[in-house]
Amino acid sequence: MISIALAGKPNAGKSTFYKSATLAEVDVANYPFTTIDANRGVSHVRTDCPCLERDERCGNEHCHDGKRYVPIELLDVAGLVPGAHEGRGLGNQFLDELTNADAIINVVDASGGTNEEGEPVEVGTYDPVEEVDFIEEEMDQWLAGIIDRNWETVERQSRSPGFDIDEALSEMLTGFGATEYDVAASLRELEYPPNPGEWTDDHRETLARDIRARTKPIILVANKADIAPEENIERLRETGKPVIPATAEGELALQKGVEAGIVDYDSGDDDFAVFGDLSDQQQAGLERIRDVMQDWGGTGVQEALDTAVYDLLDRITAYPVQNESKWTDGQGNVLPDAFLLPSGSTPPDLAYAVHSDIGNGYLHAVNAKTNRDISDSYELEEGDVIKIVSTAK
Repeated sequence: MISIALAGKPNAGKSTFYKSATLAEVDVANYPFTTIDANRGVSHVRTDCPCLERDERCGNEHCHDGKRYVPIELLDVAGLVPGAHEGRGLGNQFLDELTNADAIINVVDASGGTNEEGEPVEVGTYDPVEEVDFIEEEMDQWLAGIIDRNWETVERQSRSPGFDIDEALSEMLTGFGATEYDVAASLRELEYPPNPGEWTDDHRETLARDIRARTKPIILVANKADIAPEENIERLRETGKPVIPATAEGELALQKGVEAGIVDYDSGDDDFAVFGDLSDQQQAGLERIRDVMQDWGGTGVQEALDTAVYDLLDRITAYPVQNESKWTDGQGNVLPDAFLLPSGSTPPDLAYAVHSDIGNGYLHAVNAKTNRDISDSYELEEGDVIKIVSTAK
Protein backbone atom coordinates (compact mmCIF):
# COMPACT_ATOMS: atom_id res chain seq x y z
CA MET A 1 0.00 0.00 0.00
CA ILE A 2 1.28 3.46 -0.87
CA SER A 3 2.29 5.42 2.23
CA ILE A 4 1.92 9.19 2.52
CA ALA A 5 3.36 11.03 5.53
CA LEU A 6 2.15 14.29 7.04
CA ALA A 7 5.04 16.50 8.09
CA GLY A 8 5.43 20.03 9.38
CA LYS A 9 6.15 22.05 12.48
CA PRO A 10 4.10 21.41 15.64
CA ASN A 11 0.57 22.79 15.77
CA ALA A 12 0.23 23.29 11.99
CA GLY A 13 -2.86 21.07 11.87
CA LYS A 14 -1.35 17.70 10.88
CA SER A 15 -3.40 15.71 13.38
CA THR A 16 -6.61 17.45 12.30
CA PHE A 17 -5.75 16.69 8.66
CA TYR A 18 -5.05 13.07 9.63
CA LYS A 19 -8.28 12.71 11.57
CA SER A 20 -10.37 14.25 8.79
CA ALA A 21 -8.76 11.95 6.20
CA THR A 22 -8.94 8.71 8.20
CA LEU A 23 -11.74 9.35 10.73
CA ALA A 24 -9.41 7.80 13.31
CA GLU A 25 -9.48 9.02 16.89
CA VAL A 26 -6.34 11.03 17.62
CA ASP A 27 -5.42 13.85 19.97
CA VAL A 28 -6.03 17.29 18.49
CA ALA A 29 -4.99 20.26 20.62
CA ASN A 30 -3.61 23.78 20.37
CA TYR A 31 -0.14 23.13 21.74
CA PRO A 32 3.15 21.83 20.34
CA PHE A 33 3.83 18.08 20.17
CA THR A 34 0.22 16.97 20.48
CA THR A 35 1.42 13.92 18.56
CA ILE A 36 4.24 12.00 20.27
CA ASP A 37 3.97 8.54 18.73
CA ALA A 38 3.23 8.26 15.03
CA ASN A 39 -0.37 7.62 14.01
CA ARG A 40 -0.91 5.19 11.14
CA GLY A 41 -4.26 4.86 9.44
CA VAL A 42 -5.99 4.17 6.16
CA SER A 43 -7.12 7.02 3.96
CA HIS A 44 -8.08 7.08 0.27
CA VAL A 45 -7.36 8.78 -3.00
CA ARG A 46 -10.27 9.59 -5.28
CA THR A 47 -10.66 8.85 -8.97
CA ASP A 48 -13.45 8.17 -11.47
CA CYS A 49 -14.69 4.59 -11.25
CA PRO A 50 -14.87 2.71 -14.58
CA CYS A 51 -18.48 1.83 -13.72
CA LEU A 52 -19.38 5.32 -14.98
CA GLU A 53 -18.95 3.85 -18.47
CA ARG A 54 -21.68 1.27 -17.82
CA ASP A 55 -25.42 1.55 -17.30
CA GLU A 56 -25.25 0.80 -13.57
CA ARG A 57 -22.87 1.73 -10.78
CA CYS A 58 -20.71 -1.10 -9.44
CA GLY A 59 -21.99 -1.03 -5.86
CA ASN A 60 -18.50 -1.47 -4.40
CA GLU A 61 -18.18 -0.12 -0.86
CA HIS A 62 -15.36 2.18 -2.07
CA CYS A 63 -17.47 3.59 -4.92
CA HIS A 64 -19.84 6.45 -4.15
CA ASP A 65 -21.95 6.86 -7.27
CA GLY A 66 -18.94 6.64 -9.53
CA LYS A 67 -16.44 8.31 -7.19
CA ARG A 68 -13.91 5.57 -6.48
CA TYR A 69 -11.85 5.76 -3.28
CA VAL A 70 -8.63 3.70 -3.37
CA PRO A 71 -6.96 2.88 -0.02
CA ILE A 72 -3.56 4.30 0.93
CA GLU A 73 -1.68 4.48 4.22
CA LEU A 74 -1.53 7.86 5.94
CA LEU A 75 1.12 8.57 8.55
CA ASP A 76 0.98 11.45 11.06
CA VAL A 77 4.26 11.97 12.89
CA ALA A 78 5.56 14.29 15.58
CA GLY A 79 6.09 17.94 14.69
CA LEU A 80 9.44 19.14 13.42
CA VAL A 81 11.34 22.09 14.87
CA PRO A 82 14.46 23.83 13.52
CA GLY A 83 17.53 21.68 14.14
CA ALA A 84 15.57 18.41 14.11
CA HIS A 85 18.34 16.73 12.09
CA GLU A 86 20.60 17.43 15.07
CA GLY A 87 18.10 15.83 17.46
CA ARG A 88 16.15 18.90 18.62
CA GLY A 89 12.58 18.29 19.76
CA LEU A 90 11.53 14.86 18.57
CA GLY A 91 13.65 15.28 15.46
CA ASN A 92 15.35 11.91 15.13
CA GLN A 93 12.12 10.05 15.90
CA PHE A 94 10.27 12.23 13.39
CA LEU A 95 12.79 11.68 10.62
CA ASP A 96 13.05 7.94 11.28
CA GLU A 97 9.29 7.65 10.83
CA LEU A 98 9.50 9.25 7.39
CA THR A 99 11.87 6.68 5.90
CA ASN A 100 9.08 4.35 4.75
CA ALA A 101 6.88 7.08 3.24
CA ASP A 102 6.57 7.26 -0.53
CA ALA A 103 5.71 10.99 -0.51
CA ILE A 104 5.36 13.74 2.06
CA ILE A 105 2.66 16.34 2.59
CA ASN A 106 4.18 19.37 4.32
CA VAL A 107 1.34 20.89 6.33
CA VAL A 108 1.98 24.63 6.72
CA ASP A 109 0.01 26.96 8.99
CA ALA A 110 -0.95 29.47 6.31
CA SER A 111 -2.63 31.71 8.88
CA GLY A 112 0.69 32.75 10.40
CA GLY A 113 -0.85 32.00 13.79
CA THR A 114 2.00 29.83 15.10
CA ASN A 115 5.71 30.60 15.22
CA GLU A 116 8.59 28.42 14.04
CA GLU A 117 8.40 26.34 17.22
CA GLY A 118 4.66 25.78 16.80
CA GLU A 119 3.70 28.11 19.63
CA PRO A 120 0.47 30.14 19.17
CA VAL A 121 0.91 33.79 18.15
CA GLU A 122 -1.50 36.35 16.76
CA VAL A 123 -2.83 35.33 13.34
CA GLY A 124 -0.81 36.95 10.56
CA THR A 125 2.25 37.78 12.67
CA TYR A 126 4.42 34.84 11.54
CA ASP A 127 5.46 34.40 7.92
CA PRO A 128 4.41 30.93 6.67
CA VAL A 129 6.81 31.25 3.72
CA GLU A 130 9.53 30.46 6.26
CA GLU A 131 8.15 26.90 6.35
CA VAL A 132 8.31 26.24 2.61
CA ASP A 133 11.80 24.74 2.47
CA PHE A 134 11.86 23.74 6.13
CA ILE A 135 11.02 20.04 5.77
CA GLU A 136 13.27 19.60 2.73
CA GLU A 137 16.24 21.18 4.50
CA GLU A 138 15.88 19.13 7.67
CA MET A 139 15.51 15.88 5.74
CA ASP A 140 18.40 16.70 3.40
CA GLN A 141 20.72 17.52 6.31
CA TRP A 142 19.61 14.41 8.21
CA LEU A 143 20.30 12.15 5.24
CA ALA A 144 23.62 13.89 4.57
CA GLY A 145 24.58 13.08 8.17
CA ILE A 146 23.71 9.40 7.67
CA ILE A 147 25.79 9.25 4.49
CA ASP A 148 28.69 11.00 6.19
CA ARG A 149 28.66 8.64 9.18
CA ASN A 150 28.69 5.58 6.91
CA TRP A 151 31.19 6.87 4.36
CA GLU A 152 34.17 5.16 5.95
CA THR A 153 32.54 1.82 5.11
CA VAL A 154 32.18 2.84 1.46
CA GLU A 155 35.83 3.90 1.36
CA ARG A 156 36.87 0.52 2.78
CA GLN A 157 34.77 -1.34 0.24
CA SER A 158 36.28 0.69 -2.60
CA ARG A 159 39.69 -0.92 -1.95
CA SER A 160 38.31 -4.35 -2.86
CA PRO A 161 38.38 -5.72 -6.42
CA GLY A 162 35.08 -5.45 -8.25
CA PHE A 163 33.88 -2.50 -6.14
CA ASP A 164 30.67 -0.99 -7.52
CA ILE A 165 29.72 2.40 -6.05
CA ASP A 166 26.08 1.96 -7.14
CA GLU A 167 25.81 -1.24 -5.10
CA ALA A 168 27.62 0.23 -2.10
CA LEU A 169 25.39 3.31 -1.96
CA SER A 170 22.25 1.27 -2.59
CA GLU A 171 23.11 -0.94 0.38
CA MET A 172 23.64 2.15 2.54
CA LEU A 173 20.47 3.94 1.45
CA THR A 174 18.01 1.07 1.24
CA GLY A 175 16.72 1.94 4.71
CA PHE A 176 15.75 5.36 3.40
CA GLY A 177 13.68 3.79 0.64
CA ALA A 178 16.21 4.31 -2.15
CA THR A 179 16.47 1.55 -4.74
CA GLU A 180 19.49 0.68 -6.86
CA TYR A 181 17.69 2.42 -9.74
CA ASP A 182 17.35 5.62 -7.64
CA VAL A 183 21.04 5.59 -6.78
CA ALA A 184 22.11 4.92 -10.38
CA ALA A 185 19.85 7.70 -11.67
CA SER A 186 21.22 10.12 -9.08
CA LEU A 187 24.86 9.31 -9.85
CA ARG A 188 24.21 9.84 -13.56
CA GLU A 189 23.13 13.41 -12.76
CA LEU A 190 25.99 14.25 -10.41
CA GLU A 191 29.68 15.00 -10.92
CA TYR A 192 31.85 13.15 -8.43
CA PRO A 193 35.33 11.62 -8.08
CA PRO A 194 35.52 7.92 -8.97
CA ASN A 195 37.48 7.31 -5.76
CA PRO A 196 35.17 7.60 -2.69
CA GLY A 197 38.17 8.72 -0.66
CA GLU A 198 38.21 11.94 -2.68
CA TRP A 199 34.57 12.82 -2.02
CA THR A 200 34.01 16.03 -0.04
CA ASP A 201 31.17 17.04 2.29
CA ASP A 202 29.66 18.95 -0.65
CA HIS A 203 29.60 15.78 -2.79
CA ARG A 204 27.83 13.84 -0.03
CA GLU A 205 25.34 16.62 0.66
CA THR A 206 24.53 16.95 -3.06
CA LEU A 207 23.92 13.20 -3.20
CA ALA A 208 21.66 13.41 -0.14
CA ARG A 209 19.56 16.21 -1.63
CA ASP A 210 19.13 14.39 -4.93
CA ILE A 211 18.22 11.05 -3.31
CA ARG A 212 15.72 12.73 -0.98
CA ALA A 213 14.05 14.52 -3.90
CA ARG A 214 13.77 11.24 -5.84
CA THR A 215 12.50 9.08 -3.00
CA LYS A 216 10.54 11.53 -0.82
CA PRO A 217 8.82 14.13 -3.06
CA ILE A 218 7.04 16.86 -1.11
CA ILE A 219 3.84 18.83 -1.64
CA LEU A 220 2.75 21.83 0.43
CA VAL A 221 -0.66 22.15 2.06
CA ALA A 222 -1.53 25.72 3.06
CA ASN A 223 -3.68 24.69 6.01
CA LYS A 224 -6.02 26.93 8.01
CA ALA A 225 -6.97 28.67 4.76
CA ASP A 226 -10.30 29.53 6.42
CA ILE A 227 -8.56 32.02 8.74
CA ALA A 228 -5.43 32.80 6.71
CA PRO A 229 -4.90 36.26 5.22
CA GLU A 230 -5.36 35.78 1.47
CA GLU A 231 -1.99 37.36 0.75
CA ASN A 232 -0.35 34.52 2.71
CA ILE A 233 -1.82 31.94 0.34
CA GLU A 234 -0.71 33.94 -2.69
CA ARG A 235 2.81 34.39 -1.34
CA LEU A 236 3.08 30.67 -0.68
CA ARG A 237 2.04 30.00 -4.27
CA GLU A 238 4.60 32.48 -5.56
CA THR A 239 7.39 30.30 -4.16
CA GLY A 240 6.99 28.02 -7.18
CA LYS A 241 6.21 24.98 -5.02
CA PRO A 242 3.03 22.93 -5.54
CA VAL A 243 0.66 24.47 -2.96
CA ILE A 244 -2.87 23.37 -2.07
CA PRO A 245 -4.97 25.66 0.17
CA ALA A 246 -6.87 23.60 2.73
CA THR A 247 -9.06 23.67 5.80
CA ALA A 248 -8.55 20.42 7.65
CA GLU A 249 -10.95 21.63 10.36
CA GLY A 250 -13.58 22.26 7.69
CA GLU A 251 -13.14 18.76 6.25
CA LEU A 252 -13.40 17.25 9.73
CA ALA A 253 -16.58 19.22 10.45
CA LEU A 254 -18.15 17.96 7.21
CA GLN A 255 -17.21 14.36 7.98
CA LYS A 256 -18.77 14.68 11.43
CA GLY A 257 -21.86 16.14 9.77
CA VAL A 258 -22.04 13.12 7.47
CA GLU A 259 -21.78 10.79 10.46
CA ALA A 260 -24.59 12.71 12.19
CA GLY A 261 -26.77 12.45 9.09
CA ILE A 262 -27.12 16.21 8.60
CA VAL A 263 -24.65 16.65 5.73
CA ASP A 264 -24.48 15.01 2.30
CA TYR A 265 -20.86 15.17 1.20
CA ASP A 266 -18.15 12.99 -0.31
CA SER A 267 -14.53 13.90 0.34
CA GLY A 268 -13.22 15.88 -2.61
CA ASP A 269 -16.59 17.44 -3.52
CA ASP A 270 -16.60 21.20 -4.05
CA ASP A 271 -19.91 21.65 -2.19
CA PHE A 272 -22.30 19.87 0.19
CA ALA A 273 -25.98 19.71 1.10
CA VAL A 274 -27.51 20.14 4.56
CA PHE A 275 -30.49 18.22 5.96
CA GLY A 276 -32.63 18.66 9.04
CA ASP A 277 -32.82 21.41 11.61
CA LEU A 278 -29.56 23.06 12.56
CA SER A 279 -28.84 25.64 15.20
CA ASP A 280 -27.89 29.11 14.04
CA GLN A 281 -24.34 28.41 15.18
CA GLN A 282 -24.12 25.17 13.21
CA GLN A 283 -25.59 26.82 10.11
CA ALA A 284 -23.16 29.72 10.34
CA GLY A 285 -20.20 27.36 10.77
CA LEU A 286 -21.15 25.31 7.73
CA GLU A 287 -21.63 28.43 5.63
CA ARG A 288 -18.13 29.60 6.55
CA ILE A 289 -16.80 26.25 5.34
CA ARG A 290 -18.84 26.59 2.14
CA ASP A 291 -17.34 30.04 1.49
CA VAL A 292 -13.80 28.64 1.77
CA MET A 293 -14.68 25.71 -0.49
CA GLN A 294 -16.02 28.09 -3.12
CA ASP A 295 -12.80 30.10 -2.95
CA TRP A 296 -10.50 27.08 -3.34
CA GLY A 297 -12.64 24.41 -5.00
CA GLY A 298 -13.06 22.25 -1.89
CA THR A 299 -11.53 21.75 1.54
CA GLY A 300 -8.19 20.75 -0.03
CA VAL A 301 -7.71 17.60 2.04
CA GLN A 302 -8.71 15.14 -0.68
CA GLU A 303 -6.99 17.21 -3.36
CA ALA A 304 -3.73 17.04 -1.41
CA LEU A 305 -3.85 13.25 -1.15
CA ASP A 306 -4.80 12.88 -4.82
CA THR A 307 -2.03 15.22 -5.93
CA ALA A 308 0.56 13.38 -3.84
CA VAL A 309 -0.33 9.98 -5.33
CA TYR A 310 -1.41 10.71 -8.89
CA ASP A 311 0.90 13.66 -9.63
CA LEU A 312 3.96 13.47 -7.36
CA LEU A 313 4.19 9.67 -7.48
CA ASP A 314 2.73 9.41 -11.01
CA ARG A 315 0.39 6.51 -10.25
CA ILE A 316 -2.51 5.13 -12.28
CA THR A 317 -5.46 3.02 -11.11
CA ALA A 318 -6.05 -0.41 -12.68
CA TYR A 319 -8.86 -2.85 -11.95
CA PRO A 320 -8.21 -6.63 -12.31
CA VAL A 321 -11.27 -8.82 -13.00
CA GLN A 322 -11.90 -12.48 -13.82
CA ASN A 323 -14.90 -11.97 -16.10
CA GLU A 324 -14.14 -9.49 -18.89
CA SER A 325 -17.79 -9.13 -19.90
CA LYS A 326 -19.33 -8.52 -16.48
CA TRP A 327 -16.22 -6.97 -14.90
CA THR A 328 -16.54 -9.30 -11.91
CA ASP A 329 -14.39 -11.55 -9.75
CA GLY A 330 -15.12 -15.22 -9.07
CA GLN A 331 -17.85 -14.32 -6.56
CA GLY A 332 -19.67 -11.98 -8.92
CA ASN A 333 -18.45 -8.74 -7.31
CA VAL A 334 -18.23 -5.93 -9.85
CA LEU A 335 -14.85 -4.13 -9.98
CA PRO A 336 -13.84 -5.59 -6.61
CA ASP A 337 -10.27 -4.29 -6.44
CA ALA A 338 -8.31 -1.23 -7.49
CA PHE A 339 -4.50 -1.14 -7.66
CA LEU A 340 -2.30 1.96 -7.72
CA LEU A 341 0.59 1.23 -10.09
CA PRO A 342 3.46 3.37 -11.39
CA SER A 343 2.75 5.02 -14.71
CA GLY A 344 4.10 2.81 -17.49
CA SER A 345 3.13 -0.44 -15.76
CA THR A 346 2.17 -3.39 -17.94
CA PRO A 347 -0.30 -6.32 -17.55
CA PRO A 348 2.41 -8.56 -16.03
CA ASP A 349 3.10 -5.80 -13.47
CA LEU A 350 -0.58 -5.81 -12.53
CA ALA A 351 -0.52 -9.61 -12.27
CA TYR A 352 2.35 -9.46 -9.78
CA ALA A 353 0.59 -6.69 -7.84
CA VAL A 354 -2.42 -8.98 -7.42
CA HIS A 355 -0.29 -11.91 -6.22
CA SER A 356 3.18 -13.25 -6.92
CA ASP A 357 1.68 -16.61 -7.97
CA ILE A 358 -0.57 -14.85 -10.50
CA GLY A 359 2.49 -13.06 -11.86
CA ASN A 360 4.61 -16.21 -12.04
CA GLY A 361 1.84 -18.01 -13.91
CA TYR A 362 0.97 -15.08 -16.20
CA LEU A 363 -0.11 -16.11 -19.71
CA HIS A 364 -1.81 -13.11 -21.29
CA ALA A 365 -4.30 -10.31 -20.59
CA VAL A 366 -7.55 -8.92 -21.97
CA ASN A 367 -8.69 -5.30 -21.96
CA ALA A 368 -12.21 -5.71 -20.58
CA LYS A 369 -13.34 -2.37 -21.99
CA THR A 370 -12.60 -3.45 -25.56
CA ASN A 371 -12.76 -7.23 -25.00
CA ARG A 372 -9.48 -7.58 -26.89
CA ASP A 373 -6.20 -9.26 -26.02
CA ILE A 374 -3.42 -6.83 -25.20
CA SER A 375 0.32 -7.34 -25.44
CA ASP A 376 2.58 -7.89 -22.45
CA SER A 377 4.21 -4.52 -23.19
CA TYR A 378 0.93 -2.58 -23.26
CA GLU A 379 1.17 0.42 -20.92
CA LEU A 380 -1.81 0.47 -18.61
CA GLU A 381 -3.88 3.65 -18.49
CA GLU A 382 -5.88 5.26 -15.71
CA GLY A 383 -9.12 3.33 -15.21
CA ASP A 384 -8.18 0.26 -17.25
CA VAL A 385 -10.17 -2.90 -16.45
CA ILE A 386 -7.98 -5.95 -17.12
CA LYS A 387 -8.55 -9.68 -17.11
CA ILE A 388 -5.35 -11.52 -16.22
CA VAL A 389 -5.12 -15.06 -17.58
CA SER A 390 -2.73 -17.11 -15.44
CA THR A 391 -1.98 -20.73 -14.66
CA ALA A 392 -2.42 -19.82 -10.98
CA LYS A 393 -5.90 -19.72 -9.50
